[in-house]
Amino acid sequence: MANHHILDSKGVDVSIDDTWQALATDNLPDSIGLSEITLLELLQRQEKPEVIVPLNDLLGNEGLLASGLVKEVYTLIEQHSSRLGVWITADTDADVLSAVSELLLQQSLIVIHVPKFADGRSFSFVQTLRQLGYKDEIRVAGEFGRDQIAYLLRVGVDSFVLGEHDVHPDSTFNIEQAFTALASSYDGRRAADLPMFAGA
Repeated sequence: MANHHILDSKGVDVSIDDTWQALATDNLPDSIGLSEITLLELLQRQEKPEVIVPLNDLLGNEGLLASGLVKEVYTLIEQHSSRLGVWITADTDADVLSAVSELLLQQSLIVIHVPKFADGRSFSFVQTLRQLGYKDEIRVAGEFGRDQIAYLLRVGVDSFVLGEHDVHPDSTFNIEQAFTALASSYDGRRAADLPMFAGA
């Protein structure tokens, strides 16, 4: 995970200030956080870190928050964390977000992991989260298109996890351009906002 960087909505590398740790699980993707923590390490720590947990592990078969042991483990994680976040895989059923909206609205960070480059569901996820009233940080990680950054910003993404090759100055793709590509674009709200109608 050390070969990744977190860039904020302006394209500034904020990795040095990021203190989120992803809870280590069998299905933890490489880019969810810059560091990870096991459940045992979390329970033994004196200080309370910021922890990202997998949403799918908290859900039962019906797509609702699981009860029993899973709920008890989640309560333990809550008690030993200063702030909690969840990560969601973009191939999760979007209806799940609405079904567990109460849980999602309590999170300080939601990371949407895009497992495949061609998967555009992250846009719908971000829009759904914002429509549910989620006001905190939404981060995108994984195999999203770097040329999609400007569009993801417009639907409500706050930060991005990018690989070393994406932010390296010798990269063939200028990452700065990805954050400014639509700075003066028209968003479809009013025709009068188009440059040709300005001052009319």
